[in-house]
Amino acid sequence: MAAQSEIRLRNGNLVKTAQNSRWKSVLHGLRRDKFLYLLIAPGVLFFLIFKYVPMWGIVIAFQDYSPYMGVMESPWVGFEHFARFFSNQDFFLLFRNTMAISLLNLIFFFPLPIVLSLLLNELRSEVYKKWIQSIVYLPHFLSWVIIAGITFLLLSQSKGIVNQALVSLGYPKYDFLTNENNFWMLLTIQNSWKEAGWGTIIFLAAIAGVDPQLYEAAKMDGASRLRQAWHVTLPAIRSVIVVLFILRLGHIMDVGFEQVFLMMNGAVSNVADVFETYVYRLGIQQGQFSFSTAVGLFKSAVGFILVIGANKLAKKLGEEGVY
Repeated sequence: MAAQSEIRLRNGNLVKTAQNSRWKSVLHGLRRDKFLYLLIAPGVLFFLIFKYVPMWGIVIAFQDYSPYMGVMESPWVGFEHFARFFSNQDFFLLFRNTMAISLLNLIFFFPLPIVLSLLLNELRSEVYKKWIQSIVYLPHFLSWVIIAGITFLLLSQSKGIVNQALVSLGYPKYDFLTNENNFWMLLTIQNSWKEAGWGTIIFLAAIAGVDPQLYEAAKMDGASRLRQAWHVTLPAIRSVIVVLFILRLGHIMDVGFEQVFLMMNGAVSNVADVFETYVYRLGIQQGQFSFSTAVGLFKSAVGFILVIGANKLAKKLGEEGVY
């Protein structure tokens, strides 16, 4: 700062000289690390083309958009769609369902990959460990259509394997798929089974980076395997857990359209309708593009605020945060 102040007190030529030297330094860095920049170029292009350019479309949330008139000629209506959405009686129902499913995922699904990683880390046989990892990774590659089909095959009230087993044991059939009380937990169990194994990849990579001398020191102090995991492994991967938790908060309003849409039926529609299905119904089926875009923008704004707030809180608590 002192050097900058000194430059500003002098004439304009010195400022220009400092700027030129800064640009030369930037160009020198680009030339020196050109292969590294080429390596990240596909990723940067992907985000520019598929993430940032489409963001321009959110302007129709403030218009009464017509496909025949286009974005440039559609009339502007300000926050009319947002006001209509917040005053709609469906808003509280959608908000309740979305938050309930997201919170259940945070409570039950988020810790599961951490626990699974700790258990996998304790396996001493590498062959056995790789077999277990392959088995738990496998559900991630199944589509939600297949998982919904497996769920119906297992839990259907008429021909489901579980209900047939209950009947053969003398118990009455249970309506797993058409009971409102089960729906949110059913989605959480499906999500945990599908993604918990895949989620261990990051945590296992973080655990692999823990200094082995810490474990040796813990053993010298007489720590059991459980205490080593609690006092060495978990504190070592704490920053990774915090970062992933912050990123997870950014998607708290996204509960997954495919899963909910495939599992939804008339009996559970009161607890199954979430923002994604609402946007699909109004935006795609009824052609209310501006209104559905306003709903989507509201979801993104909530996720953005949560990420910023959680990141600041993490930094105040001594963590590194996302940025």
